[in-house]
Amino acid sequence: MTPVDLSRSVVRALRRAVEDGELPAGVVVPERVVVERTRPGGVGDYASPVAFGVAKGAGVAPRGVAEVLAPRLAGLPGIERVEITGAGFLNFVLAASSVGEFVRGIRAGGASYGLAPEGCRAPEPVDGGPGAALRERVVRAAVQRIAASQGVGGDRAAADAPRVAPVAKRDGDVVAAYGAGAAVWAMLGVPAAETPVFSASLLVQDESNEFFRVRYAHDRARALTRNAGQLGFSSEPGEPGEPGEPGSPGEVHGADVLLGVLRDHPLVLEAAAHHRAPERLVRQLVAIADALLDFQYHVLPKGDEKPSAAHRARLALAEAAGTVLAGGLALLGIDVPDHHHL
Repeated sequence: MTPVDLSRSVVRALRRAVEDGELPAGVVVPERVVVERTRPGGVGDYASPVAFGVAKGAGVAPRGVAEVLAPRLAGLPGIERVEITGAGFLNFVLAASSVGEFVRGIRAGGASYGLAPEGCRAPEPVDGGPGAALRERVVRAAVQRIAASQGVGGDRAAADAPRVAPVAKRDGDVVAAYGAGAAVWAMLGVPAAETPVFSASLLVQDESNEFFRVRYAHDRARALTRNAGQLGFSSEPGEPGEPGEPGSPGEVHGADVLLGVLRDHPLVLEAAAHHRAPERLVRQLVAIADALLDFQYHVLPKGDEKPSAAHRARLALAEAAGTVLAGGLALLGIDVPDHHHL
């Protein structure tokens, strides 16, 4: 169960609790509820403060709302148990799923990983033009693409689009100066109401440049596939590190970090769509890229090692990360290059 699935399950449980009379009829069921990673010291994998918002209109204590919802959610596929903490926080412990199963899911969806079942992709090219008009078009197009990916229609997304600050006149023709991809990245990297910052760092071809890191990480995923082919093996989803397999605890930890950001990707897309905030997706792509660039050194056999099941699984995980990066860049309206050398 993904975080987005979890959020929607909570909404359905709320609606049915009202219909069955367990919560007052006057309760307004929201279209979405906040589900986030459990904070340090918390319980389970994810948590939600939904009971507090519902309690305001229900005339009952938040814990009472949580006690109605918890049993309705605990029996759902993918949820191992639901615990209530504090004054009414819902904490979810998800049923364990294998890494191989998760990576196979990304493979099956391809660039559509993280899209809602009713979502769709509608990439649009970025046109040139005066600075002020350009940024508004770039931001609104990204908002509409991300919203469409979560099943929100273009008219509604356009109506809710944020106020967009223009490119500063001093920056001139940013597409000509930095290239379309880097210019779009800078325009989407800060909230729409803020003026984007353009500097020479956007042109730097090393890992100090976040935009470069994201595209380079995507290219590294492709390169790992080519390198593995030269070594005579291909990817196969599975466990990236098992007792007795090649690898150190550091390698397994690197896989865990990458898996964590990939598992959170659907939730980030859903939040970016809800808040009309492409900058959330920008930050997410940087997090995935950084995790992949750290993990890449553990994918291929070293020295005299022979390719093992762990190596094939690590390669599959790296390829999955590359796929998610490509999908995220497409939602922002940025082309993915075939090659990007460091």
